[in-house]
Amino acid sequence: MAGFRIRSGGTDDVVALLEFWSQAGENEARPDDDAELVEKLLRHDPGSILVAEIEGNIAGSVIAGWDGWRAHLYRLAVDPALRGLGIGRSLVQAAEDRLRDLGAIRFDAMVLSGNTLGEGAWEAMRYRPQENWTRWVRFP
Repeated sequence: MAGFRIRSGGTDDVVALLEFWSQAGENEARPDDDAELVEKLLRHDPGSILVAEIEGNIAGSVIAGWDGWRAHLYRLAVDPALRGLGIGRSLVQAAEDRLRDLGAIRFDAMVLSGNTLGEGAWEAMRYRPQENWTRWVRFP
């Protein structure tokens, strides 16, 4: 198998990303992904989605969100058949580099409770749960 490369995702990747996330992402207890919202994110922050690809196919992705104050990592996903090859770790490193260049000094990762696979991956990259915080959400 050829190596992978990491690049910024663009609006031409949205359909493929949505399909990829439906297969490789943790989708329980979260709203469905929406092409219009992903496109809006990319217009607002063109470098926010990082894609790992092998021979032109998406092998992994992460969203590296920056609001000018906080750095957030979302939607880390790796093709189940390609896990364990360092794709996720490389995506997170690229995301951290991007966010650090923007001024971030601390990163947080959004991981669904009970996603033991995801929790293990983030732990392996030295992320820890912050026990004194709870995320509160509202869906209009």
